[in-house]
Amino acid sequence: MVFSYYNRLSKKQKQIYRASDVIHAIRLPTTRGLKGRVKKIESALKNEKRVETEIACRELIRYLISILDVPPARIKVFAARPHDDWGELHGLYTPSEGRKQALIHVWMRTAKKRKVVAFRSFLRTVLHELCHHLDYEYLKLEDSLHTEGFYKRESSLFHQLVPAKRKTDKK
Repeated sequence: MVFSYYNRLSKKQKQIYRASDVIHAIRLPTTRGLKGRVKKIESALKNEKRVETEIACRELIRYLISILDVPPARIKVFAARPHDDWGELHGLYTPSEGRKQALIHVWMRTAKKRKVVAFRSFLRTVLHELCHHLDYEYLKLEDSLHTEGFYKRESSLFHQLVPAKRKTDKK
């Protein structure tokens, strides 16, 4: 499936888009050690602790980057999301380009009501921004575009970190 903005891309960007779109997963070589790191994020977020949430996210990102053997990226967790008439920003990825490390920004509170974001949504945002980093550093794409493949890669990471709940599991 091609998203509507595809027609506005340059010939080179269309080539990158197509290359990105056919990659549907990033398989982690191991999931050992991930459950505890993910639980730390969930707990810190539930307790509305920004610093602890950032530390837990940093531990997860460092671990994922190390097992995928890609250059590091820093992560910063901020409080309420910035917003304007265009909507609100959930996360932002800035490639390294001249800096020591790429930078991931995520926000843990909604813009208007300033409520803590649901854990699964927050983790998906973290992984979404990490996927931009992996597009450049792991997949060696020249750009990181929002393609169907990109969203499938994000989901593949999420489902390796947070197994699906069974109907018999308590909520």
